[in-house]
Amino acid sequence: MQALAPLGVTLVGEGEPSYGAELAGSGDASLCLYQSAEKPAPLHIAFHADSREQVDAFWQAALAAGGKDNGAPGATAKLPRQLLRRVVIAPDGHNIEAVCHLAS
Repeated sequence: MQALAPLGVTLVGEGEPSYGAELAGSGDASLCLYQSAEKPAPLHIAFHADSREQVDAFWQAALAAGGKDNGAPGATAKLPRQLLRRVVIAPDGHNIEAVCHLAS
């Protein structure tokens, strides 16, 4: 949660009845994270950032919370140059990304 705060994502529900945590940002979408004793396949989740500063703040907070850097910032060969992204591997092994669509 510490890493997602710069992106405006907050914890809106936790615990029972069936999920571990529900996260929501300023839009209409939310994400429910279910607790399970089974180890699922790794997953990649991207969160929208409004600015380069939010992307950097996410990355710094994620590293401070125990995440590991998963690649250099910026565009990749597969992605457009007007896209700025940072990806970290969370302590649970999942890829968490902050992405900002820059003006071209």
